[in-house]
Amino acid sequence: MTQAPELKKSPLHERHVALGAKFAEFGGWEMPLEYGGVVAEHTAVRTSVGVFDVSHLGKATVKGPGAAAYVNACLTNDLGKIAPGQAQYTLCCNERGGVVDDLIAYLHADDDVFLIPNAANTAEVVRLLQADAPDGVEVTNVHDDYAILAVQGAKSDEVVSAIGLPTGHDYMSFATADFSGTPVVVCRTGYTGERGFELVVPNAAAVAVFDALLQAGEQYGIVPAGLGARDTLRTEMGYPLHGQDISPDITPVQARSGWAVGWKKEHFWGDAALRAEKERGAARILRGLRASGRGIPRPHMTVLDQSGTALGEVTSGTFSPTLKKGIALALLDATVKEGDQVIVDIRGRQETFDVVKPPFVTVHVR
Repeated sequence: MTQAPELKKSPLHERHVALGAKFAEFGGWEMPLEYGGVVAEHTAVRTSVGVFDVSHLGKATVKGPGAAAYVNACLTNDLGKIAPGQAQYTLCCNERGGVVDDLIAYLHADDDVFLIPNAANTAEVVRLLQADAPDGVEVTNVHDDYAILAVQGAKSDEVVSAIGLPTGHDYMSFATADFSGTPVVVCRTGYTGERGFELVVPNAAAVAVFDALLQAGEQYGIVPAGLGARDTLRTEMGYPLHGQDISPDITPVQARSGWAVGWKKEHFWGDAALRAEKERGAARILRGLRASGRGIPRPHMTVLDQSGTALGEVTSGTFSPTLKKGIALALLDATVKEGDQVIVDIRGRQETFDVVKPPFVTVHVR
């Protein structure tokens, strides 16, 4: 009998235990699901500020002459559109155009790119990049060397600046600063839709930075927030989750993520398949669904038209703490349009949903 591999733990694991976290497996890691309740943590981020440990996210470096050009020839978005000190959302696709992973690329210099893939996909992204890397370009998996802390919410600037880190830079840009002798990368990014920052911290300094954030944020009502609230927050924004809304079988054209594809680039992985699908039109499209009644949708529930014909299925579904109703992302037949009404089969109950364009909520200015 093969024994399951032991789950990895964040360098902040003992802090989470002390804070009373409930844990769940995520991408091979044991991470906090919630502390004092998903709705309370969600609401704190929407109204004030929360801090997430997202150290399960991957980390990889691509270094050497032409590193940025190499990454640009592999991943979908056009890295040439940003300058050093900026970050970019991008996709790693297979030859069929399906999404192997979505990730953030931090452009430090033409010869230095830092990548943040998803936890479960890090090894595969690194393997693919290593396999095609030209001489002189080195791709390294540094997944276990850094923690990542996401400070999200209207009061995130106040909290981050209170511990001596910079906050004045633009959305999707980053700065490297000193925290008690340790370099910390502070990027204006996040997965909640609110104003916020993601801090890339060497493991040795993770506890000190986490403690400092909680202490500095006490006057603003900061709460530690888990992956449960992270999921409800990102669903309210319509942000895709890999493995559900995008996957090796779901393309960026289908997921309405074509904005993250550099269509004018000469080449990127999966470009032929994606260009062909864009030209002919996708047979299915990711849409937003908002409950007319009290139904709470969940992944894999069937979506039907008014006559009972299947149109597709829910990919992400949850109760929206902000709207106090069910919301979902669903991969549906391309004939379904915004403004239509559809039926979701919720454990045998036929619940009506409106087809809408995400985001489902209005958030604070970035």
